[in-house]
Amino acid sequence: MTNIQHIIDRFVSYVKIDTQSNPNSDTTPSTEKQWVLANKLAQELREMGMDEVELDENAYVMATLPANVAHEVPVIGFISHFDTSPDFSGANVNPQILEDYDGGDIVLNKEKNIILSPEYFKELANYKGQTIITTDGTTLLGADDKAGITEIMTAMQYLLDNPDIPHGKIRICFTPDEEIGKGAHKFDVKKFGAEWAYTMDGSQIGELEFENFHAAQAIVTVQGKSVHPGYAKDKMINSIFIAQDFINSLPRLETPEHTKDRQGFFHLSNIKGDVEQTSLEYIIRDHDKKHFEARKDMILDLKNEICEQYSRECVEIELKDQYANMREKIEPVMHIVEIAEEAMNAVNIEPIIKPIRGGTDGAQLSYMGLPCPNIFAGGHNFHGKYEYIPAESMQKAAEVIVKIAELTSKRFQ
Repeated sequence: MTNIQHIIDRFVSYVKIDTQSNPNSDTTPSTEKQWVLANKLAQELREMGMDEVELDENAYVMATLPANVAHEVPVIGFISHFDTSPDFSGANVNPQILEDYDGGDIVLNKEKNIILSPEYFKELANYKGQTIITTDGTTLLGADDKAGITEIMTAMQYLLDNPDIPHGKIRICFTPDEEIGKGAHKFDVKKFGAEWAYTMDGSQIGELEFENFHAAQAIVTVQGKSVHPGYAKDKMINSIFIAQDFINSLPRLETPEHTKDRQGFFHLSNIKGDVEQTSLEYIIRDHDKKHFEARKDMILDLKNEICEQYSRECVEIELKDQYANMREKIEPVMHIVEIAEEAMNAVNIEPIIKPIRGGTDGAQLSYMGLPCPNIFAGGHNFHGKYEYIPAESMQKAAEVIVKIAELTSKRFQ
């Protein structure tokens, strides 16, 4: 496989470009700065010799690696996103590269006493002896998902340089705005033309995921009545207290900090208000469809109960589905997961098959007609200053891509 230093150099060149997306924008991409990396990637794809390189008006980058076998092989794809999260700064990323990690604390920023420690981030100890790429403690790193882009680019270059490895036609796509839930919104599945694809957007080495949360958003608006507090008896209705009743009526242990694996939750993500009006923002998540629908019903039933308690329509709810569990779209074509699992085993990686406690572009794409499991990209602690990635994990992910291409060709001989 490609020299690990080349992988590091490619990755660093990508993370140094600020591509933070903006949830309050109605353009695609949501920020102009995403075009910088999109243009760079399109140019690099042309220079390496990929076919059908296209950068469309919404900054989606697509390209083709033609088949090198005579027999019919399904067209497969690999997808990653180039935007970074709006949750933490992605400007002036200054990666630190620590070779032959000794297993101890890593000082990210001495001046601010920011330390990446295996005592807190226990997975870090698994990478002793490897090359760890970290932040400098002032920004996120951008391994989510510039690691995935690095791995796809590395794998395509390797297949171009090694034409003896058999493969069918491969399509790749790099997308904007995944971090704000819009990465698949303008993805042209028909033009992409793959029978199935893989998003390279998971975390630790070995992850292979084909199920995710069902997701909804609930905006709860509580109406009160503001009256001068000196003359408020039997007149004032404080929306904050009603909102507090609403919050306390939902199961306290069914929240993100108390759940794991396939357990769902209600997450109060934002609250703002005054006597006259209070707004609560919830996200509702569950892997099980029936449980998910029951959670939405619970929210609506609670609204009715509180309105009845106060003898007025004091609570309004705007409930909106966001995405669905892709499992039902993947199970009819489970061979695509089996190929990825076989590829990992072939390059000495133990597959970790588990549900995603979140969403993925692959979920939306699966419901758009492109079944799309998710494969590890190798990073940890996304969206913050403690983000890091072992370079060896990126190298292994690139090997998995190459092996998937080869195994798909051989399976359909």
